[in-house]
Amino acid sequence: MSEISYSKKNENIECVRYKDWSKSYPPHTHTGHLTVGYVEEGAICLVINGVAENYGAGEKFQIPPNVLHEIKTVDGKSYSMVVLCIAIDNATEESFGNNYEDAVARLNELRKSILENPENIYLIEQMAHDACISPFHMIREFKKAFGLTPHQFQMQCKVRKAQKLLAEKSASEVTYDAGFYDQSHMDRCFKKVVGLSPKEYKRAVKTDSDSTDSSTTPE
Repeated sequence: MSEISYSKKNENIECVRYKDWSKSYPPHTHTGHLTVGYVEEGAICLVINGVAENYGAGEKFQIPPNVLHEIKTVDGKSYSMVVLCIAIDNATEESFGNNYEDAVARLNELRKSILENPENIYLIEQMAHDACISPFHMIREFKKAFGLTPHQFQMQCKVRKAQKLLAEKSASEVTYDAGFYDQSHMDRCFKKVVGLSPKEYKRAVKTDSDSTDSSTTPE
């Protein structure tokens, strides 16, 4: 039976276990997190910045913070893997930014503003005004620097905030706190990024008391 489970080892490390999983994940980034994975069974196709590479059973992979990537199935077959998402401190994150071109420096404050308050209404025109460039140029430069358009990044950040809030609140309560228009809007965005509905995700998250039992299947 296919299942996915999440468990937090501490405030900086989250473990995600996929068993007989067959879902693919569209292009996205992990802001401020280093991702380390190990394929237990089957195989996955990992696409990083447009370059695809297959990883089979017994192989490891690593995804740096803020790097655009996607995960695909291989020949439509299921896979099992364990993924660690490791938070990095601000100093480490900035060290990655130092290697980016000048466009990142101009847009970094915009990115941080979206990241810190994804629930706020922040229109493209206002983003462009704050970055002191035209909307078209701002969208193009933002995607060039961070892999996603400002809107895509904002939606991703809303989903990440919703994931955190679901640890303590119901899906209906989280909807507006995370900045979504309504429950159906959150459900669509959440499932696109996470692969589960908010309610399914909430059931898949391990509590401290059962985090050691990785065989538990979400209801």
